Amino acid sequence: MTKHKIYTMSFASVYPHYIAKAEKKGRTKAEVDEIICWLTGYNLEELEAQLEQQTNFETFFEEAPQLNPSRSLIKGVICGVRVEDIEEPTMQEIRYLDKLVDELAKGKKMEKILRKQ
Repeated sequence: MTKHKIYTMSFASVYPHYIAKAEKKGRTKAEVDEIICWLTGYNLEELEAQLEQQTNFETFFEEAPQLNPSRSLIKGVICGVRVEDIEEPTMQEIRYLDKLVDELAKGKKMEKILRKQ
């Protein structure tokens, strides 16, 4: 079984694209960071450390302090695939994050993005 190329990419190399996508639509870096921290359990200092270390995606998610149990509520299509149907765990985590950033860029309210009741 071959690993997807994205697994070996550093999270830091893609992070600016998440920020740019959000900012282009009037959202903020702080909101992107909040989403990442909500999803993974990293605090801001831990997130910064992961970025500085150029951690790859696989390690980024493997070392996440506490993957949010509410992430299973993330539904929908990203890159033509339903995120809830992705069977490979690391790819599903990556696509969850992609979906959340998409929702942010589309103007969804943070409480909806973070699946708050």
